[in-house]
Amino acid sequence: MALEPPQRLVRALGETRRDGGAEWLEELPERVRRAVGPRALAVERVQAPGGRSSLVLLVRQADGTPAVLKLAPPWARPESERAALAYWGGSGAVRLLEADAEEGVLLLERLHPEVSVRSLPEAKALLEAAGALRRLWVEPPAGHVFETVAVRTGRQAGAMCAAAATDAEAAPLVEAALAAREELLASPPEERLLHGTFRQSKVLAGERMPWLAVGPDPVAGECAFDLARLVRDRVEDLIAAPSGAAITRRRVRRLAESLDLDEERLRGWTLFRAVESGVRARRVGRLQDADLLLEFASWL
Repeated sequence: MALEPPQRLVRALGETRRDGGAEWLEELPERVRRAVGPRALAVERVQAPGGRSSLVLLVRQADGTPAVLKLAPPWARPESERAALAYWGGSGAVRLLEADAEEGVLLLERLHPEVSVRSLPEAKALLEAAGALRRLWVEPPAGHVFETVAVRTGRQAGAMCAAAATDAEAAPLVEAALAAREELLASPPEERLLHGTFRQSKVLAGERMPWLAVGPDPVAGECAFDLARLVRDRVEDLIAAPSGAAITRRRVRRLAESLDLDEERLRGWTLFRAVESGVRARRVGRLQDADLLLEFASWL
């Protein structure tokens, strides 16, 4: 089956994998064939721009029902995504129809990929996104194997330290972000199952519910960690606004209040995640993104 992976996916793999995910990309046509054939799926098209860590196909099942077929490489943790979607059972998130995590295959209900909450006015988008996120914050299953916030951020902290050693400009922000992480982890509140990569574009319009979350990279930890990524949505607009710093601080306060979270904990995780993303963007050569993120972090 001939297919062309979206450039967004190819570019992201080039940034995150030493070999650019070449072997997995080369095997994609065969992987699609193995996923489609036994399930009697009819492929409509590749979704573009699609995701940064998986190939997403719009398909129809044997009875004509629209669905989405997602193929993810092993390093994208498809088993973790499968487990979280199964546990949520369609409450607040896209419904899992079938999965073969060993093959990196997820068959999902079809939402409206062209309509995310990012299409709404900013205030409404934040409100709807926060409401969708609240439904996902449930107690993790007993004996779960989800990565924890402490483990994930520990891995990120190591990369940040290495980058700061050769980046004098970013070093003060990295130091502040790492200090915030240490303080936050010293007294964590109750653990919840989190989306992990939540932002406005991860909430799509659906039929069962107005808005449903997609594309989790689930993690277990405190809710403020999950909300932190939402704080900086539309960061380019914040940077361009004359009162961007004041708007950011108000956004932290309002989001914390709307979800009954500690404002300082949300501010701390927002700082850490913005600096981590900024340092990573600079490392792979996305200098404009890096500058935006690090300026945003300086406001916190």
